[in-house]
Amino acid sequence: MRYLQERKFTVVARNYKPRRARGEIDIIAWDGDTLVFVEVKSAMNDDRGTPDRAIDRYKRENLEWAARAYLSRARVEWERSRFDIVTVVGTDRPKIEHFPGAF
Repeated sequence: MRYLQERKFTVVARNYKPRRARGEIDIIAWDGDTLVFVEVKSAMNDDRGTPDRAIDRYKRENLEWAARAYLSRARVEWERSRFDIVTVVGTDRPKIEHFPGAF
């Protein structure tokens, strides 16, 4: 979360899970006029590939369901939103990568 805040994102929710929809969103934040739904994936190392590979079609669908529920509640249009992925690899000196508009 600090990573995003250092980049001037305004975090408005963490671990958001809507009551009547499936899925959970790790971080919801404003990036200027865009509401961003952030999926955070981490791994001890990248021996098996980058952590973002764990986000399959099923996971994306669940994220979209949860995002639509949040957008409805917040009265924000779908066009003013996007999905980002942040990956964290390692523990001592983690490598952090940010993929804006990942899907």
